[in-house]
Amino acid sequence: MTASTQLPLIVCFGDSLTAGYQTPGPANAHEQETPYGHVLQECLGQRGRVEISGICGEVTGEMVLRFRGTVLDRKPQMVVILGGTNDLGWNAVPADIMRNLVKMYESARAASIVPVPVTVPSIRVDAGTDHPDAAAWLAGHIQRRQQLNRLIADYAGRKGLPYFDLFTATADPDSLMLAEPYSNDGLHLSTGGYRLFGRLLYEQLFAPARPDTLLTPSRRSGP
Repeated sequence: MTASTQLPLIVCFGDSLTAGYQTPGPANAHEQETPYGHVLQECLGQRGRVEISGICGEVTGEMVLRFRGTVLDRKPQMVVILGGTNDLGWNAVPADIMRNLVKMYESARAASIVPVPVTVPSIRVDAGTDHPDAAAWLAGHIQRRQQLNRLIADYAGRKGLPYFDLFTATADPDSLMLAEPYSNDGLHLSTGGYRLFGRLLYEQLFAPARPDTLLTPSRRSGP
């Protein structure tokens, strides 16, 4: 066993927002993925090692099916779990999505792995929101994201878990839409958005610890 594999392991688990997917465009002409886990690793340095497991398009039911092989069998100290965006895109009910998330949270806790729930980010629609139907659709979609996020935050609070509020960190405070600097397409994050995600996650969970100690996440939640 090498020295690097003896470091505490953190698994970043989720969908395209964990994989770091970006829609091709002028700012990302080469379709490069920029996972927040890379930023988290940069910040942690030699205090821990980060593994990234994100599958584009995955819904939470699919995440549950691969959770054992990808996470539990790896025996990390911590797993950062972000899922639900794709479920919402298929009009799934927030309570149903939460049931799948809880299965993963509880499986991790039963295996003495600290789960870190992450709220889903908002979306952005740049045109047509002045039309009553479009505005109502957007408001309803953001509301369902907020409903799911309240369930996530409530669960973390009841269980005394650290969690990260990605919605608040990347949303415009007035419109509640995904802020333009953090997304190229209104659905996925931009390089700047993923870097913000990784940096804030580090600052809120790990920065308060002494550099010479093993990773012990704080119980701070949200920006």
